[in-house]
Amino acid sequence: MGHLKQRNLVTASERLRDQVAHALRAALISGELRPGQVYSAPGLAEDFGISATPVREAMLDLAREGLVEPVRNKGFRVTEVNERDLDQYTEIRTLIEVPMTGRITRTAAREDLEALRPVAEEIVRAAREHDLIGYLEADRQFHLTLLALSGNERLVETVSDLRKRSRLYGLTALDERGELIPSAEEHLELLDLMLAGDAKGAEKCMKRHLGHVRSLWAKNGERPGGA
Repeated sequence: MGHLKQRNLVTASERLRDQVAHALRAALISGELRPGQVYSAPGLAEDFGISATPVREAMLDLAREGLVEPVRNKGFRVTEVNERDLDQYTEIRTLIEVPMTGRITRTAAREDLEALRPVAEEIVRAAREHDLIGYLEADRQFHLTLLALSGNERLVETVSDLRKRSRLYGLTALDERGELIPSAEEHLELLDLMLAGDAKGAEKCMKRHLGHVRSLWAKNGERPGGA
C-alpha cells in the first residue's frame, strides 16, 4: 500500500478493470512502480480504494503485454529491461521499420499518409503539454498505423510487441528536461518526407528517430530497470 498517487478511477463509460490497467501503465511510465519490485493486488487495490479483483485482472492484462510477471503467492513483479535488451529491440525495429518506411513511401496512397498528420501533431502536442500517456499512445498509433500501410499484419504485431517490451520507465525525468519534444517533432519531419516521395530521406529520418528514442535511455541518468 502507499505505492500510488490518489487517482479518480470510476467513470460510466469505462470498465473498472480498464481504468485500473490505464492507471498502472501511467504509474510504470512515471516511475511510481519500479522495475524488479513486486506489488500485490490487495496493496494496490488499497491505494485505489477498490477491491482487489479488478486490480488483479488489470495486472493479468499487463502481464500479457510483458509489463509485469506473476510471482506465486506474492503478486506481480514489474519486468526489468537491461541495456542489452534495449539495444537488441532497437536493432530489430531498425531492421524492420527503416526499409519498410522506404517501401511505404513508394507505394502508399497520399491520402493514407496525410491521414497520419493529426496523429503526428497529437504526439507533438502531448510532448509540449507533458501528457505522457497521450504521448506514448499517439506515438504507438503513428508507428503501427504507418506500418499497417504495408499490408503485413504479422509485421505490425511484431513491432507492437517490441514496443511493449522496450517501453520507457521514468519518462517523467525526460519530459521535465524537454527531451521528448525533438523526438515528437521528428514524426512530422518523417511524414513530410514521405509525402514528398523522398524514400531515401524518409529511411534516414526513421533511422535517426529510432536512434534518438534509444539515446533517451542513456540521457536519463540511470540504467533501465532503475539499477
